[in-house]
Formats: sequence, structure tokens, C-alpha cells
Amino acid sequence: MKKIFVLIGALFLVLSLLTPGSCGDVIKIGVAGSHSGDLASYGLPTVNAVKLVADNYNKKGGLLGKKVEILTGDDQCKPELATNVATKMVSDGVVAVIGHICSGATKAALPIYKEAKIPVISPSATNPALTQSGQYPNFFRTIASDDAQAKLDVEFILNVLKAKKVAIIHDKGDYGKGFATYAKKFIKKDGRAKVVLFEGVTPGGVDYSAVVQKIKRKKPDVVVFGGYHPEASKIVSTMRKKGLKIPFISDDGVKDITFIKVAGKYAEDVYASGPKDISKNPLHIKAVEEHKKVFGSDPGAFFDNAYSAALALFNAIEKAGSTDYDKVTKALRTYYVDTPVGKIKFDKKGDAEGVGFSVYQVQNGKFVEIKF
Repeated sequence: MKKIFVLIGALFLVLSLLTPGSCGDVIKIGVAGSHSGDLASYGLPTVNAVKLVADNYNKKGGLLGKKVEILTGDDQCKPELATNVATKMVSDGVVAVIGHICSGATKAALPIYKEAKIPVISPSATNPALTQSGQYPNFFRTIASDDAQAKLDVEFILNVLKAKKVAIIHDKGDYGKGFATYAKKFIKKDGRAKVVLFEGVTPGGVDYSAVVQKIKRKKPDVVVFGGYHPEASKIVSTMRKKGLKIPFISDDGVKDITFIKVAGKYAEDVYASGPKDISKNPLHIKAVEEHKKVFGSDPGAFFDNAYSAALALFNAIEKAGSTDYDKVTKALRTYYVDTPVGKIKFDKKGDAEGVGFSVYQVQNGKFVEIKF
């Protein structure tokens, strides 16, 4: 009997020394983001993307010879829910997380992952401080940051739209206000135009007539909005109904088919920045075909960025030969990998090298890239 207890004790010791999330024949990968609610169209494509990559690996024998298991967590892009999701991901033993989707939720969850030494790769969290502050060495992203996005939009506003007076509206969040603040900064630095209004709105509002009236009184040449499609669709619809036909330009939080569906005819001619057009990239074409075959539809927002995040993560684990945090994060910064968004690796801050933004316009119900 004593020998049996000794053997059991030894077994538990061995299991305790195994890397969390890769115990036995399984490697657990978390996928966190907005999987329900108004912003589900931003989060669900990431779930599909990671599942596709994981399935491809599993069909070939898995990752490091182990099956990849996907664990999902829905934060609805709400910081208070994101911390709960992160805590559960850690307790469930994931070795890495792809997500979260929104910057505010990502910022709330990162300290939990950092303490647990879990790498996080977001396909869409663009707040500059997430990489530039140096607070989150465990964070990576496959999309460019808002300062780069805001700079591009301001160049378009000044050089193409030739605006002299600009109204800037934002949703008060880490993402929306962050983008708006950078836009204001770049306009002021250039000096050719003046910001005549810088105003925050409350997300989820039913009526934005008050802020539209303020815009109308200031008589700007263009309106810039920092935030997501639910508020953008209501604001631009109200503007058009009140006779304001001036250009409306926003960020990648608006460049989504859901914005066009919700805003309807009022979406026409709206500008929004988003990840560069990669439609000719063979890996993008292949990934889209996979999605159509498995899920029966076109993929949604940030699908390519999420697919690329999964490829980068799995490649790093293979190169590291382990799910060890230090080895995996080093591999993410060292080895290039071919993805739908291009051949990438991550710089010392965690930003993907070689990715960027383009400006798009809604034309006949579709976002079309604008070359300038």
C-alpha cells in the first residue's frame, strides 16, 4: 500500500511540473473577445479563424505532437467582463490567448495574463499604449496602432478632402477617444486646419441629435469619429437626415459590413480606415476559401488578422519547441512567418512589422480602398 501512495505522489509531482495548458496530449489556446452583443461581428470572425488554423494543425498531427484545444471567452468588449474572462482562461490552463478584440477590454485583461506569464496576440486592439507603454511585454498584435491610423486619416483629410475646419467626435473609450486625440494632435501639428469641435458621446445612446446640432453650428468641412459602428451609424444617419452632407470619416471600428447594414443608404460615401487591402495575397485567398467551405459564408472583420495571429503563435510554439512563456515570446520576436496579412514577425514592443492601414469609402454598399 505504501508503494502505491509513493507512486501516486510521484505522478502528481510530474504533472505539476508540466507546462500549464499542455498537460498530457492537449495544448489549450484561448480565444477571447466580443462573441455576443452589438460588437459580436468583430469577435466571432476571430473564433472562426483560430478554429480553422487549429483544425489544420490537428489534421497533421497537432502542435508539438499534441492536439490543439480552443477555449473561448465572451467579454462583449466590456472591461469588467474581460477581467472575468482572463481569470477563467488562466484557471483553465491556456498557454496563450488570441484576443481580446477591443482596446479597453484588452487593457483590463492584460495584467492578469502578464502575472500568469501568458502571451496575448490581438487581431484588432489598436490603442498605442498597449505596446508603446512597455507595461505589457506579453502583448502582441497583428494590426497597426491608432497613432498610425490617425496619421493616415489626417493626411487624407488635409491632402485629399482639403478640409480647413474639422469636428472630432469620439465615444470616450480607450480606443475611440485615443484615436480622436491622435487625430486632433496631428491636425494641430500640421497647422493647415483647425479643430472646431472635440466632443465625446455616450455609447449606446438612442439619440445623438444634440451632438449633431453642435456639429451643424460649428460648420466644419469634415467630421471625424473615433469609436465603433453602432454609434457611427446613428450619428451619420442623423447628420444626413438633418441635411449635413459633409464628409464623415472614421476608424477600423467602423469599417465593417455591419455598419453598412445598420446605416443603410446613409452609409454611402462614408470613409473609414482599416487594414491594408490584402485581397491578392494567396494565403488570404486560401483562408477565405476555407471559411466559406466550413462556415458557408464570407469571413467578417479582422478575420485575416486573427488567422495571422494564430499562424504566428503556432509557428512560435513550434520554433520554441515548447509552450514555455519566455521561449515562445522570444520566438514571436525572432522568426518571420507567412500569413494572410503578409510576412511578419513582432518588434520588441509587440507590434507586427509590415502591417498598416488604408482609407476606404462606402461605394454602392461596399467598402472600396481609396488610393492617394
